[in-house]
Amino acid sequence: MTELGIEKLHEMLKNGEITSDELVSESLEKSKKVQESCNAFVTIMDDAKGAKVTDELLSGIPYGIKDNYSTKDILSTGSSNTLKDYVPFFDATAVANLKSRGAVGVNKTALDEFGMGGTGTTAHTGVIRNPWDTSRMCAGSSSGSAAAVAAGVYPYALGSDTGDSIRKPAAFCGIVGYKPTYGMISRYGLFPFASSLDTCGVLTRSVKDAAIVVDAMKGIDKYDQTSWDSSDIHLYDSIDGNVKGKKLFYIKEIVDISNYPDASNELKRHLEIFHEAVDKLKGLGCTVDEVSVDKALLQCIPSVYVCLSCAEATSNMSNLTGIIFGPRGKGDTYESIMKDHRTKGFSPLIKRRFVIGSYILQKENQERYFVNAQRLRRLIVDKMKELFESYDALVLPVSTGVAPYIDGSKDELNSDNTAILEEHLQIGNFGGFPSITIPDGFIDNLPVGINITGNCKKDIDVLNIAYALESTMEYKDMIARDYR
Repeated sequence: MTELGIEKLHEMLKNGEITSDELVSESLEKSKKVQESCNAFVTIMDDAKGAKVTDELLSGIPYGIKDNYSTKDILSTGSSNTLKDYVPFFDATAVANLKSRGAVGVNKTALDEFGMGGTGTTAHTGVIRNPWDTSRMCAGSSSGSAAAVAAGVYPYALGSDTGDSIRKPAAFCGIVGYKPTYGMISRYGLFPFASSLDTCGVLTRSVKDAAIVVDAMKGIDKYDQTSWDSSDIHLYDSIDGNVKGKKLFYIKEIVDISNYPDASNELKRHLEIFHEAVDKLKGLGCTVDEVSVDKALLQCIPSVYVCLSCAEATSNMSNLTGIIFGPRGKGDTYESIMKDHRTKGFSPLIKRRFVIGSYILQKENQERYFVNAQRLRRLIVDKMKELFESYDALVLPVSTGVAPYIDGSKDELNSDNTAILEEHLQIGNFGGFPSITIPDGFIDNLPVGINITGNCKKDIDVLNIAYALESTMEYKDMIARDYR
């Protein structure tokens, strides 16, 4: 039953066709199966019990929690050895909001260490594998959440998105990934990576399910000064699929095949699938225009992201000393204790990012790297804001193609001209824009996705466009083939 959507499960629970205890038991059983094949979890809560079923749509329904969300009395590691034994004394606000509505957490999902990766290969518990093909990655960092939802463990799982960490795993796993407007969901209790970019969100198998979950997670929070009052925004109730007259655009420099002289057959097919989706949007009554954006500005996106995210991460993670919490490092002085703890505790990828961040933040380098990256971020956001004055949303393919193989993968920037296509989702984090990925086709029996991004606080428009497009396709509530 856990492969069903939230609305159907709620109806069955209310009608007594199934109990919450039965759903939770089934979800736990599936968790163990998926763990064997995909290594998707840090913790499976074997003692989880069903909850009282009320009129709340999420009541009694199991879900997964990315392991960088604080969960009271439950191991919360951020998939890092530096917190391998950390058990918080409080729930993240988003988790507390779901708990108050009767949602039942059944596992903590694995991620790239502290969310700082795009492959799902740097979790301290090992590599996370794609349920569509376990020789391939899920992308990251919300890898475990994406794998579990795609395998039908439950209808939704929590994720976080700093550059594309909800939306790209969703594409590679054939599900929906929704990053709402920055501050719509409180970040209190989310382990910080890059605070100006980090956004809480959700992975589901349908657009409506994403709206239901974020409705329950969102809200202003006194513990997060970047949160804002969204009580007048009702995502689920506002979805009607009527998008006639909506104006959309895509960026020519990103999807024009002539910009990729050495394009693989996979990339060519992915761009064909994208244009087929554009035709479907036009058939729904939308206008979709091709817009040109300065390629030099677009080429800055990956470097701006690396500069800002590494700098913020270096600052945010300075509290991981091995003294305050986490396994104590060895040494006779606090300096030696810290050095031992951080040297042994962090993966090579994290240490590389900290070195980059520290270099960027050095006084003599700040103007050249950090401040210039902030200026470029502003130029990119201003350009998007200018376009959003005329258009309701930006629509683009998520990546160059299907999930790459794990063997031989490297968590680093692309060096060829496909970097813009692989990294453009970071625009959504630069501006705090609402952004959603939905599946829109297959290449060689593996899913690919399309992304829709809108202006800040225009989440309803973004979700409604995604819902309307989803209705023209056959990929809603899709389960990875080996788990059906």
